[in-house]
Amino acid sequence: MPLLRKITAIGRLIGDRGPAPQAALPASRSLPARHPLVAIGASTGGPAALATLLQGLPRDFPAAIVIIQHVDDRFAAGMADWLRGYATMPVQLAREDDTPSPGTVLLAASDNHLTLKSASLLGYTREPRDYAYRPSVDVFFHSVARLWKGDAVGVLLTGMGRDGAQGLQALRAKGCHTIAQDRATSAVYGMPKAAAEIGAAVDILPLPGIAARLIGAVAR
Repeated sequence: MPLLRKITAIGRLIGDRGPAPQAALPASRSLPARHPLVAIGASTGGPAALATLLQGLPRDFPAAIVIIQHVDDRFAAGMADWLRGYATMPVQLAREDDTPSPGTVLLAASDNHLTLKSASLLGYTREPRDYAYRPSVDVFFHSVARLWKGDAVGVLLTGMGRDGAQGLQALRAKGCHTIAQDRATSAVYGMPKAAAEIGAAVDILPLPGIAARLIGAVAR
């Protein structure tokens, strides 16, 4: 089956297919709320890092989670299915007009950029068309800094290049808590290094410590 082939491809990317996937749940379309949002960006090495991070969060985690992972859109559905085997919360692909909701993980599903198009609704855009990283972490982080009305936490994980550093800086400037993965636990220390160099991260943490930091930050 095409889906099984995609799951296998993601497994090869990180070296382990993990447990059997859970059934996906429909995305919530609730009215705007001021619950916290955790915005996560990742690239090379990201699937394994995301699995570790999501595994460390409780089922009743009271924040919405949106993930921007650099991945070919042909493999996004397989990656979501694979991550469900690790996450305590439902993981699903973000759809046009979805509302980020507490206890749900939404994953960018296209090489179009995922963005907040209002204070509560997600959407996809081709712009900027000439941007090298698709979907772009910077595009999403900047939209959160502009439009999200509740508390937000930005997390930048392992990856090549500089995508997400400027967006993480915009979140910090808005007063949001920001976290970058450290060098020792990054498969590729590019994106989090760029964030550290410009002072965009409040915390620079080893991967195993990020979940606990998020739990504490959201609880405050």
